[in-house]
Amino acid sequence: MENVFRYYEFSGFFTDNSETFQKNDICFSELNEQHFLIFEKKIEDTATIYNLYVSKYNSKKEIGKKPPEILELLVADYDKSIPEHRVVLRKYLY
Repeated sequence: MENVFRYYEFSGFFTDNSETFQKNDICFSELNEQHFLIFEKKIEDTATIYNLYVSKYNSKKEIGKKPPEILELLVADYDKSIPEHRVVLRKYLY
């Protein structure tokens, strides 16, 4: 997954303090000034699960600090080996 984050220029992971992602770690990529893709990293038992969202904030400074104006789950349990998951990510970034 690290290659995915670097390739698509996601930020580093940081703790969500907005209560939107239950204090899980998140990272984001900017689509435009108000729309962002967000990966949420959840640890369940010994597995790491990544959920991909599209969101709207007034600015990127609000991410992880305030709840988003809009939040839509695009892919639950993202797996880079599943072509459909990769297509969703590319659809938003290109």
